[in-house]
Amino acid sequence: MTTLEGSYPYQAPIDAYGNGGFRFADMSHKGSLLCLPSGIKAWRTAAGPAELTADDFAAVIAEAGAVGVLLFGTGATHVMPSADVRAAFAQAGIGIEPMTTGSAARTYNIMLGERRKVAAALIAVD
Repeated sequence: MTTLEGSYPYQAPIDAYGNGGFRFADMSHKGSLLCLPSGIKAWRTAAGPAELTADDFAAVIAEAGAVGVLLFGTGATHVMPSADVRAAFAQAGIGIEPMTTGSAARTYNIMLGERRKVAAALIAVD
């Protein structure tokens, strides 16, 4: 199994999560992830989910034409994103659905299998 350093150039379902990371496409990654139509990328977030800004989601918003909804995995607990983040997504025409990381990973896999225009921002959990 290889470790993700920067990005994986395809969409792929999440095979497992926990222990501070994720497994997908026969690879593992420690830390948070952005699962985008352009591929899966390491997501370096210093702030907690409530403190994230629209800039932390710039890669998602840049793919607005290919993303209908972002599943925001906020960690072990459900946390609402700030009003500024919600406004940035509304302006970009992208829905944002906050939920625990486990719920977001499972929902992402289902929506990806349905070939929906979905992205996920997943904060790693232990």
